[in-house]
Amino acid sequence: MKTFSYTVKDEVGIHARPAGLLAKKAKEFQSTITLEKDGKSAAATKLMAIMGMGVKCGDTVNITVEGADEDTAAAAMEEFFKTNL
Repeated sequence: MKTFSYTVKDEVGIHARPAGLLAKKAKEFQSTITLEKDGKSAAATKLMAIMGMGVKCGDTVNITVEGADEDTAAAAMEEFFKTNL
């Protein structure tokens, strides 16, 4: 299991467009990717669940990656967050 934290820098947080891109990216991997913030968690492949978390600019999100390709998936997701959020 791999985990990392990321503080959202996008001024509008995780809204529809980046949430859609995030879900699409997460679906590329076999591993289960989960986002967690303030006790709420959501599967990274579920667009509405991600948006329902209400992640705003400055919020820190914990990402957990677990599965067969977790090393590759964790590295790719971390890069995705740094590039898009």
